[in-house]
Parts: sequence; structure tokens; C-alpha cells
Amino acid sequence: MPRPKRHLLATAQETLFPPASLPENHLIAKVRKAEGKNLYSVALPSSSPTEKTLLVELPSRFRSQIWLKRGGYVVVDTGAFAGRDNKLDGEIVNVVRDEREWRKREYWPAEFVKKSSYLEESDEEESRVGELPPSDDDEVEG
Repeated sequence: MPRPKRHLLATAQETLFPPASLPENHLIAKVRKAEGKNLYSVALPSSSPTEKTLLVELPSRFRSQIWLKRGGYVVVDTGAFAGRDNKLDGEIVNVVRDEREWRKREYWPAEFVKKSSYLEESDEEESRVGELPPSDDDEVEG
């Protein structure tokens, strides 16, 4: 029997808004790829005290309710599996859904600042859009 819809709505509601502050063992990470069986490989910012790539587990409350995609952001609890002897480095405790709101918080890593999709204009090379190609007369003069 499927879970009631109120569980789905409660899970979606709790991931909608960012918390006021993050506990010290919670880190914001970027999803790199799905490893299978609710396991994800995530990248931490370079300013974090732990290693850069972690293998984390998606808890059952998020499974089949909230989908993660590559390049998305999650909050990882690195202390969740500290007492166990296994390959998992943490557990996903929150999924960043409204990225614009999360970026306004002081705990958002500077490495994950959104980059412009437009190329930087360089002063060295002028754009030739809208100009005619050089004529034969220009080439003969030289």
C-alpha cells in the first residue's frame, strides 16, 4: 500500500525553505552522479575540512518522492555513519529545491556561487558581427 499523500506533502514542505543555520557536521554538497541503490556521489566545496568526494545515502523518507539530478545540491550529515564501519561517508538530510533562497544564506559555500552562462568579453579581440568580409582591394594594397 502506498504512503499517504500527507507524507509526500510534509517531505516536500520541509525541503522548500532553507534552515536558519546548519549544524557543524552538516555540509552543502553538489550531486555528481547516482551510484545506484539510493547511493549518490557528491562533491564538497574545497573549503570543507573533509575529503572532496563522498558516497552518501538517500534516506527512505526522500525515496520515490524527491528526485535528485546531477548538478543539484543537497545537505549531507557527515556524522551519521561515523560509528559504523562501512563505505558510506554520510546521509542526505535535506535537498536544496529553491536554490535562489539557499544562496542568500551565509552558510552557502563561496565555491558554489552561480556562474554566468555568458562568455566574458575580452578587450583584445573585437567582434566582427555585422561587418562585411574584406574586399580584394584591401588584400592587394598590403
